[in-house]
Amino acid sequence: MGHVRVAKHRGPRLHVEAGLASGGSVELETGQAHYLRSVLRLGRGAAVTGFNAADGEWLCRIAEVGKNRVRLTVEHQLRVPEPDADIWLLFAPIKRARLDWLVEKATELGASALLPVWTVRTQSERLNLERLRAHAVEAAEQSERLSVPELHPPEALDRVLAAWPAERPLMVCDESGAGEPISEVARRLAAGPVAVLVGPEGGFDQTELDAWGKLSFVSRIGLGPRVLRAETAALAALAVFQAIAGDWRRTRTR
Repeated sequence: MGHVRVAKHRGPRLHVEAGLASGGSVELETGQAHYLRSVLRLGRGAAVTGFNAADGEWLCRIAEVGKNRVRLTVEHQLRVPEPDADIWLLFAPIKRARLDWLVEKATELGASALLPVWTVRTQSERLNLERLRAHAVEAAEQSERLSVPELHPPEALDRVLAAWPAERPLMVCDESGAGEPISEVARRLAAGPVAVLVGPEGGFDQTELDAWGKLSFVSRIGLGPRVLRAETAALAALAVFQAIAGDWRRTRTR
């Protein structure tokens, strides 16, 4: 919880799974309660900002502090729910520290779902989804977004693509140099659901690239003249798409 945003007059900003409504009461999770009580040393009456995608953002107050619990009362709404860009990020798992950073930054950039996938050349240890989820929540709290991206369990990429929704274009980051510039593809895509796929540290196997060339929803994209590390490619692709066709065309609500 070390990266939770603490806004002036609104206190720390926490993602709250429970419903938020004026006059309501919220029991915080154990980790959140510990953070408010033992780290920030907040007591009754202190302000806390609670948020989630369904209810928006609300000003709350600490109503009760116990040994292992903190209960909030909900006062009034600060922000109404806002639509997010519907952009999925599919990525081959990489080394732990770089993967944690990737999840954090993809959340800040507005990814709506994070889908780890196993490719032919994927070389990584088993994923700790609970740890990755915690990084996503912290990034949402710090970046002031209202939602937390949905984190999917890892799955083989060929199985994911076999059940792929055809109405969601998939941009595959192709390090071979055979893809179109991402700026051209982003401008061509209509507003709506989209996805980005980045490969493992060793890149995609040629058999994978050849197979995807036969799929109507796939566009192979290039990210410039340099070879990027997997986590850099993922964030570069998200940033470019968000700027050209995503929600970066909107301004902050406050």
